[in-house]
Amino acid sequence: MLQDVSGLGRAGEVKEVADGYGRNLLLPKKLAEFASPSLLKRIEEQRQAEARRQLVADAEFLSLAQALEGVEVVIKAKVGAQGRLYGAVTSSDIAEGIHRVMGHDIDKRKIELEEPIHQLGQYDVVVRLSGELVPKIKVIVEGDNG
Repeated sequence: MLQDVSGLGRAGEVKEVADGYGRNLLLPKKLAEFASPSLLKRIEEQRQAEARRQLVADAEFLSLAQALEGVEVVIKAKVGAQGRLYGAVTSSDIAEGIHRVMGHDIDKRKIELEEPIHQLGQYDVVVRLSGELVPKIKVIVEGDNG
């Protein structure tokens, strides 16, 4: 398999399929190739390279998670009556705040907010770096009426 095919398998797997299915769908759309010894060797080399890249990425994420744990990010926002913000504090605002505090760029999609923040206060926010690495940061929303 060269690409993931729903109901059949994932890229890199070796599957046996009906002749017509392979000849009429998988091969013309370049979703699969015939399993030759050279192709199997190339796929194994790619798997090993990906495993090495993943180990390096996991080590980087682990050090970033340890650095992020407990970090306080202060965000100033314009405030209306009763401490309600004119806009909202979103995950992209928090990502910018992390960059300002730590100098690390965090993808805003990794910041888990159930909904944007509309009130002043202190919030615990989860940053999901990878499956098991989920450090919590403190986001403090302060008023800025100056």
